[in-house]
Amino acid sequence: MKKRFILLAVILIASFVLGACAPEATPEPETEEPVVEETEELVEEPEETEEVVEPTEEVVEPSASIRIWADEQRAPVLSELAPDFLAEYGVELVVENISGIRDQFSVAAPAGEGPDIIILAHDQAAALVASGLVAPIDLGPKADEFVEEALNAFTYEGELYGMPYATENLGFFYNTDYVEEPPTTWDEVYSISEQLIADGTVQYGIVLAGTSYDAYPWMTSQGGYIFGTDENGDYDPTDVGVGSEGMIQFGEMALQWVEDGILSDNTDNTTAKSMFLNGDVAFFMNGPWELNNLREAGTPYAVAAFPDGGQPFMGVQGFMINAFSENILLAQAFLTEYVATQETMLKFYEVDPRVPAYIPALEAMDDPDLQAIAEAGANAQPMPAIPEMGKVWGDWGNALSFILNGEKTPEEAYTFAQEAIVAAISSDTTGMINLPGSWQSTVSDCEWDPACADTAMELGDDGLYYATFTIPAGDYEIKVAHDGGWDTNYGVDGVAGGDNITFTVEEEGEVQFIYDPETHVLEIVQD
Repeated sequence: MKKRFILLAVILIASFVLGACAPEATPEPETEEPVVEETEELVEEPEETEEVVEPTEEVVEPSASIRIWADEQRAPVLSELAPDFLAEYGVELVVENISGIRDQFSVAAPAGEGPDIIILAHDQAAALVASGLVAPIDLGPKADEFVEEALNAFTYEGELYGMPYATENLGFFYNTDYVEEPPTTWDEVYSISEQLIADGTVQYGIVLAGTSYDAYPWMTSQGGYIFGTDENGDYDPTDVGVGSEGMIQFGEMALQWVEDGILSDNTDNTTAKSMFLNGDVAFFMNGPWELNNLREAGTPYAVAAFPDGGQPFMGVQGFMINAFSENILLAQAFLTEYVATQETMLKFYEVDPRVPAYIPALEAMDDPDLQAIAEAGANAQPMPAIPEMGKVWGDWGNALSFILNGEKTPEEAYTFAQEAIVAAISSDTTGMINLPGSWQSTVSDCEWDPACADTAMELGDDGLYYATFTIPAGDYEIKVAHDGGWDTNYGVDGVAGGDNITFTVEEEGEVQFIYDPETHVLEIVQD
């Protein structure tokens, strides 16, 4: 309708200009020379008409703008949609590449400085929903074109708060030079690994890329779980399963495999990836984000479902709308009409291989590896998007570390973790600023515990947080955590979810920690 109005305006203006010039263009009857001169003037008239048309076209200038915060992979795809959106709606699309989106959004949105649209994982979105920072989304008829599990992941108390675009879960990778048919039980994994090690083909049968999320499919295959569910299928934070029989059984199994030389005692993500990439192990659990690295390295691999029916966690990436936006309806129209298309969704998949949550794109996906990962996640459990999950990660992950380094038995490690998690969930740690890290064990019974009361910081009159402890000589790692959990944490240079901060104490003495809640930078001062 807007284009038609502009065209009509152009026609009327052109008619007016030509009409105004008509008297001068009337030829004199007695000679043809003036007629030629006037005809030349008439020939020049279209140039004047074009000059009039140009400012008329400027009426298409943006009447509003929509701002999106995205990462470096998705931002270029969204930017390509800007010209068409401007042409149809007269609205400018501004796409910004932002790191630490959730944390920055939490501050900017209430102040009226946030973007209209953000991209987040569903489990990171729970806190924003609870704080009233994001608006419900109505996908209308488009809702039927999305994977139901992906929509459920962004649904809170019956309301949809995100438009999903991709799902992600771990798959069971194996080296096809070493293994012809993927094992379907952990017993088969053990026997195949044992033979490969005996033949000198590999150093270990399998390696873990972490102690919690990255090992979860193995844990669930033995009956382990994190949270039970209520009658509605929602996670129940009062039913913690970290200390369950299945989790302890996994711990005993993992310890035995390490002692037998089948499982590497390494749990570092980077090292684990290198071991599989270089052919040092035959089996490895990882996600779609590792596909490009394996392809570039030329490592022979395939992906299978997890042995004994293991269930990975499923994460869902999606778009959410700022509840404080002045353009909520326009933002929603952009998502449903421009992003929710097969073409756009496939572009996301091409720049960053993840399983599409948009069914037309999922059906058009021709990547057998991603299809295999999707099949491995057919029974995946949605990552718990409840605040209590932030109080699980530290103690849950530490338990396996204690087991593998011999500090605790599997039963002791997971029982201790269970008790600590239950205590953290039942306590009110809202507003707590803590210093979880390897150093905590030097001043308390905690280690990497964001809810440890012994290492909480205190707010000073100057708005900074302070804590001073006597720490023995040694090398340590530390982070800053908010609210007694890992949902909001800061590492090196105040980066949200950034790398661990390392520091060295040359000789035992007082160490002061100073935290700036504005910059999120932690200063460590030693005498």
